[in-house]
Amino acid sequence: MRFVPDREHRGYAATVRRLLADAGPHEAARAWAAGDQRPGRALWRSLADTGLPALAVPEEHGGLGWYPPELASAFVETGRAGVPGPLVETVALAAGLHPSTPWPARLLTGEHLATVTDPATATDRASAADPGAETRPGVGYAVDAHVADLTFVLVAGGLTTAAAVGTPLRSVDPGRHLVRCVPGEAVSADPRRIRALATLLTAAQLLGAGEALLEGSVAYAGQRRQFGRPVGSFQAVKHQLASVAVALEFARPLLYGGALAVRGDAAADPRDLPAAKAACSRAAHLAARTALQVHGALGYTDEYDLTLLLRKVRALQTAWGTLAACRAAVLTGGPLPG
Repeated sequence: MRFVPDREHRGYAATVRRLLADAGPHEAARAWAAGDQRPGRALWRSLADTGLPALAVPEEHGGLGWYPPELASAFVETGRAGVPGPLVETVALAAGLHPSTPWPARLLTGEHLATVTDPATATDRASAADPGAETRPGVGYAVDAHVADLTFVLVAGGLTTAAAVGTPLRSVDPGRHLVRCVPGEAVSADPRRIRALATLLTAAQLLGAGEALLEGSVAYAGQRRQFGRPVGSFQAVKHQLASVAVALEFARPLLYGGALAVRGDAAADPRDLPAAKAACSRAAHLAARTALQVHGALGYTDEYDLTLLLRKVRALQTAWGTLAACRAAVLTGGPLPG
């Protein structure tokens, strides 16, 4: 099993990083949170122009092939940049919807955004703000369903169209809203592929956000001064930052192991995917906690870009597989719930 990306793979990830660096993703995220999706949609169209969603669809169906490792690398960069919108769900649906349905082709161009209910988010986030939601049959929550062009519901053994009901609930990440959805007509799709790819890409975004938080913390530790010297020169701060670097470095090969499991490689183990989500969640959480400690009160300031990533990490930790669910799946060898 090969975990090291080749030159073409690394080159594509670098292209995505350069595009995002020039596109003002933090401004797009703030606009999205304020209700203006235009910058975020324009950014997604630019990413689609690089072929990003087409990496989830075989060539015979209009895509570029089935490339989960390359998708993971691209979504590391979207996580690093804090790109808003239901991008994970859009790509997962492009991969999982049957080619006979009319929707996959619309998702490849970047003109449409799609979302789908996430069992983990429904259980651990939205129901807390909507008591009794879990007891209503067929109810789920989808990220940004109120602004998505297409919305679907994952049900037992399948997928259906969806109708959004109720008022959108704000997530801990202001750029994400959770919308209650009820199922409609059955849709031909592969729900296992949708869940697996959504889990992988969420893990990738967590890893990218964690890396960005570490980079920001190292830079700030070199600027912030106490007792006449940079705080980054203190041994305790060095140890904290080093622990984050180790956690992120250890999570990266697990992410690519999960990507190979999603791709269906014979040498991969199904437990590699929940292991990847768990490792990326823990590493990103450590990066966020350390970033707050290094930045002090500045880390709580809404106007500071770091805060966007801190909140995104907190929201993504429970999306598409909570830490507890991922650990249970690794220990039992079973699938993630939902």
